[in-house]
This record gives sequence, structure tokens and C-alpha cells, in this order.
Amino acid sequence: MLRKAIAIIVGSMLLGIGINVFLVPYELLDGGIIGISLIIKYVWNVQAGLTIILLSIPLYIMAWVYYRPYFYNSLHGMLFSSFMIDVLSPLRGSLEVPILFSSIIGGVLVGAGIGLMLRYDTSTGGTDLLAQFISKLTNYNVGILIFIIDGIVIVCGSWIVGHDIFLYSVVVVTVVGAVTTMLTSSVCNFAK
Repeated sequence: MLRKAIAIIVGSMLLGIGINVFLVPYELLDGGIIGISLIIKYVWNVQAGLTIILLSIPLYIMAWVYYRPYFYNSLHGMLFSSFMIDVLSPLRGSLEVPILFSSIIGGVLVGAGIGLMLRYDTSTGGTDLLAQFISKLTNYNVGILIFIIDGIVIVCGSWIVGHDIFLYSVVVVTVVGAVTTMLTSSVCNFAK
């Protein structure tokens, strides 16, 4: 329980720093619910963390009805990470890094935050749950479904942020996916 709490705190801080210091200053996108909340932030200047919570409500209702272990394991991770994203928002603009490096560093931090939380059976919730439901209905691989959902989010976001930012956002999603995969793979199980 203590390890899970530490994973949630550290993972949420990594997410908050990655999003606020490296993604938001360039209006870069990530996939999933985080990406959708960033699109909403860029269009209407709404707090990203609060948006994540609001967008997650229907998914958590589905989890409560169909898959309660996921509900219990990810609710606290989603709430705390959303809180940290908004609490750490004053860090925006605190560091100037070229956009390519910002894409990579932001992707590493977000991926590390998500991966750390997943290693300890918690998460930020979001579209991972949607992908699990679709996978149960269709027998498609969950990882492929998450990749497709992330791709749809950044393609939709490209109409708002433009093609150059879209390309850097592809870098973000790729790095997030790679780091999350590395941290959740069996090769890294020594830390758990």
C-alpha cells in the first residue's frame, strides 16, 4: 500500500511537470484523456486536471458497473494526478527548451509517470479503460487500441494546434508509449 501511494505521488508529480513545463508552453499534445483535456485547455483555457476528472466520469461509471477492480485501482491515481497537473501549472514558462527537446523530455516525464503508476497497479484512468472494454468486446489487443485512440486524439488536435505542432506531438506520443512500455515490461520488474 505504501509503495502504491509513493508511486501515485511520484508518478503524478512527473506527469504534472512533464505537462506543464514541457508540453503546454508549445501547445503540444499527448494521447488519450490527457490529450483531449490539453486540446480543451488550448481552445478554452480550462484547467487540464479538472477537465481530466470531468471527462473521466463516464468511464468510471462504466468501470463501476462492469469492472470494479479497475475502478478501485485507478480512481485515486486519476484524482491525484489531475490535482498535481493543476497545482503545478505555475511552472509553465519556468524553463525554455527548444521544442524538439521539450517534446522528448515531456514525453519521457509523462511516460515515466504513467509507467510508474501502472507498475504498482494504479493509473491515471482515462482511455485505457475504454480500450480494455473494446478489447473485451472485440478481442483486439489493448495496446493497439490505446495506440489507435491516441492517434485519433492527436489527429483531431492537429486541426487546432497546426501541422508543425502535430509532428512534435507525434514525438511526444511515441516517447510516452516507449517509456511506459519499458517501465511496465517484465525486464524492469526488479524495481517492484
